[in-house]
This record gives sequence, C-alpha cells and structure tokens, in this order.
Amino acid sequence: MVAKPKRIQIENRKARFNYHVEETYEAGISLTGSEVKSIRAQRVNLGESFAYMEGGQLKIKGMHISEYENAGYSGHDPVRERVLLLNRRELDRIESRIKTKGYAVFPIRLYENDRGFFKLEMGLGTGKKTFDKRDDIKARDIERDLRRAD
Repeated sequence: MVAKPKRIQIENRKARFNYHVEETYEAGISLTGSEVKSIRAQRVNLGESFAYMEGGQLKIKGMHISEYENAGYSGHDPVRERVLLLNRRELDRIESRIKTKGYAVFPIRLYENDRGFFKLEMGLGTGKKTFDKRDDIKARDIERDLRRAD
C-alpha cells in the first residue's frame, strides 16, 4: 500500500483582510526545479506579493520562495518575477478589470493539485478601507465570543 503524499497548501492570510475579493482565478506558475523543492519544504511567503499585466502576460512580483539549500550553483533568485499561466479569455478579462481604477490582482493561496502541479489561487478585487477592516475584526470577535459561550 502506497502512502499518499502530503498536499502543500500555503495561505496568504493578509489577502482577505486587505481586499474585497470579487472573483477568483486558478493559475499555474512557471517555476524552476529548485523553486519546486523549496515550495515542497513550505519555504514560501505570499504576504507582499501582487500580480500585474506586462506584454499580454500576467506576472507575479514579490512572492518570496527561499533558496533551496542543496540546489548547488543552479539556484534561483528568491523574489524573481514569475509568469502565471492562464488562458487567453481569463487574461483579457483580468486586464480589462485592472485598467479600471482601484482593482488589483493578488494571491490568496498556493497549493498542489491532485496531479502534483502547483496552482496559485488569485483574487481580483478592490482594497479595503480602514473602517471595513474594523468591521471585519468586530464580526470575527463576536463570532468567537458566541462559539466560546456554547
């Protein structure tokens, strides 16, 4: 009996706190071998990353994938820009929405699918104002207090 490999899932906890998510997209990522090894070791930080359009491609910037210790001389730059893989219809839709003032594309989570490929769940939305964040904190505190009372 073969044991199932552990599925990798890395959350960007700041995403839903800082943005109103209107749409989500699932994108593949163009990675090197040492980046894949680092992701499997869960040495990734999505906190400061964002996506932008350049030359008809969606790229992610600021996603920190730590260098793999055993990579040798062929390591990778931890914060290099990486190309996101989406189909043309999704790219056109995202590009038209980004041109609208106030919209941003940001990563929500990085996970490994059933076939072993890494996918990045991207959110499209607008940034929250300070009072929206306070409302979220208040709702979360009330919900926690109600669970505690049970």
